[in-house]
Amino acid sequence: MARTSKTILVVDDERDTLALLRLALNRAGFNTLIASSWEEVADVVKEKYSQGRAIDLIVLDLMIPGRSGFDIMRSLQVVLSPLPPVIMLTAVTGFDQQVQARELGVSRYLTKPTTPTKLIQAIDEVLDEKKK
Repeated sequence: MARTSKTILVVDDERDTLALLRLALNRAGFNTLIASSWEEVADVVKEKYSQGRAIDLIVLDLMIPGRSGFDIMRSLQVVLSPLPPVIMLTAVTGFDQQVQARELGVSRYLTKPTTPTKLIQAIDEVLDEKKK
């Protein structure tokens, strides 16, 4: 898989987490976009799609002030058709949240802390599954 042609949107309210994830994903060869709120997500999506460029995968935190990751995902399901695969990356380990994530169509549910290697592996697996 040519990672340089893949665009990943990372959504997390923690700026340090965004910086670390962007660094790790860029080093792995992905084109990485970041957002820390629904407003930033909407701006990034609008900009990318107005340029005729798709987002290939979204890494989404669950606990975002103002609008949860679930709320953001529901909004994206309305705006993007089809919705790119979503990997939920969160500190929330509850079974109910994992079930809700699956019901919304989340491809993977990873809990923090995780390693860049595990995240990149999950991204590669999800993108490979999408090709099938």
